[in-house]
Amino acid sequence: MTYTDLLLQQTINGLSLGAMYALLALGFTLVYGILELINFSHFNVFMIGSFIAMWVLQMFGLSGQDVILAGLPLAGVLLVAFVVTMLGCGGLGVVIERITLRPLRNVKGPAAMITSIGVSYILFNIVLLTVGADSKNFPNPLPTIRYQIGGATLDFRVILIWIISLLLMAALYMFVQRSRLGKAMRATAQDPEAARMMGVEVDKVIVMAFFLGSALAGAGGMIFGLYYNFTSFIIGFTAGLRAFTAAVLGGIGNVPGAMVGGVLIGLIEAMGGQFIATAWTDVIIFSILVLVLVFKPSGLFGRVAPTKS
Repeated sequence: MTYTDLLLQQTINGLSLGAMYALLALGFTLVYGILELINFSHFNVFMIGSFIAMWVLQMFGLSGQDVILAGLPLAGVLLVAFVVTMLGCGGLGVVIERITLRPLRNVKGPAAMITSIGVSYILFNIVLLTVGADSKNFPNPLPTIRYQIGGATLDFRVILIWIISLLLMAALYMFVQRSRLGKAMRATAQDPEAARMMGVEVDKVIVMAFFLGSALAGAGGMIFGLYYNFTSFIIGFTAGLRAFTAAVLGGIGNVPGAMVGGVLIGLIEAMGGQFIATAWTDVIIFSILVLVLVFKPSGLFGRVAPTKS
């Protein structure tokens, strides 16, 4: 492959990774935008989403890469798997908010953030103790269709990941911008007390933020399984840190910023691994995080919020 072919191939790979990171970053940015809370349990909601998706696909008789579907059967199986996974992870996010974080909402300091770290470890260890430490072969019913673009290869799987991710991100953006509940979410993010006085049900808005963010994490978990063809109890940590970096890079609390940040982190990971060294990928990504926090703490698209009275 020529240098141009390598660059094009890694761009394709980076956009696929970026789509997954963007979906995961949106969960961080939705919750932080409303509560100013970094929800570290989000890491392992993503991981659990990959397992839910795997179990749903196995219920359809799919195992490994042995069974290939096409047409309406493929569309139906993927649709059911995505819906069940997103609803399951969304429900898990609501349970986490209701049981562990809501009682601490008015407690000042890092208590809620530390609690979210504890919840993350609980989820991590529950999966480890019940499912095991070995990696699981993720069912992949997608046909092996490849398109050549010069010396680069574009898989049908990658195209499908792009389409699904774009549809989910566009749906979230339209929901936040156009729907009544989306406007209530933006009002709550700006000033929760003023929103409450204007009749906004702040508790309902917060629950919706957790549900949507966790549902998107579940979709990201299924995309991870389809892309890498495996899942494990450990996948939430690395992907979660990179998605959190993407949210900060784009401007945490900013929905379009999280999308752009996810794509940028995916491209940086792919390009760094190819043209520098895979071992240096994390150094590059987190160096960028440090530089952003030092020179532009609000991120690329974020704005410094005024102090609330």
